[in-house]
Amino acid sequence: MSSPPAPCTRSWSISEDSLKRYVQFASESCIQELLSASDPNRVGSSNDGWKVLALDNGVEISKRRSGSFHIFRSRWLLRSVSPQQFITVANAIDAAKQWDPDLVEARYIKELEDNLSIIRLRFGESSKPLFRNREFIVYERRETMDDGTLVVAVASLPKEIAAGLQPKQNNSIRGLLLQSGWVVEKLEDDSCMVTYVVQLDPAGWLPKCFVNRLNTKLVMIIENLRKLAQAGGPINADL
Repeated sequence: MSSPPAPCTRSWSISEDSLKRYVQFASESCIQELLSASDPNRVGSSNDGWKVLALDNGVEISKRRSGSFHIFRSRWLLRSVSPQQFITVANAIDAAKQWDPDLVEARYIKELEDNLSIIRLRFGESSKPLFRNREFIVYERRETMDDGTLVVAVASLPKEIAAGLQPKQNNSIRGLLLQSGWVVEKLEDDSCMVTYVVQLDPAGWLPKCFVNRLNTKLVMIIENLRKLAQAGGPINADL
């Protein structure tokens, strides 16, 4: 009896110019989604769909549904920390494990432009559900708006493009991160308001225990980033 055929993993090989054009197009809607989530005229309004999960020590964590997607948002004020100080810490990819200990590996796959990168993120066995033993192939686009607001848009590449750039490792699961990222608004006295959005596709019902654990994870990330930013930057970022 012959053995069943091996599963086929589709992959697309595209040129760097085509990849750049795709990421620039896809990231535009991501940037607009992030700016909408951070809009102070909409935050907390009764019809914006956000449900506050926690409000403690100046940090608000909210969630809303969009179809089968679950979107988590955290907002907090960083005093005496400029937007550039914060983004320098948040974008120090070599030191990302200092603010997200679940992260096992973070590395650049390709630099498309000064503000446009392709990154591989890998999480270990002890990570939270939807991140456990998963890797994400994402784009990252960094933009400065006319008013000085900094936006960092992050989302997974389509699985066929991701497979062409970085074949999946046998022991990992290729995860899907939808439109996510940071918005950092400049305030008076060199302070800033930070909005962090994470959008996940759980492919079905999301148990309340997972919501609580992701809520805890966001609080931990915020506190770690706050400490790093106020301390002036990551420790041993070149290691």
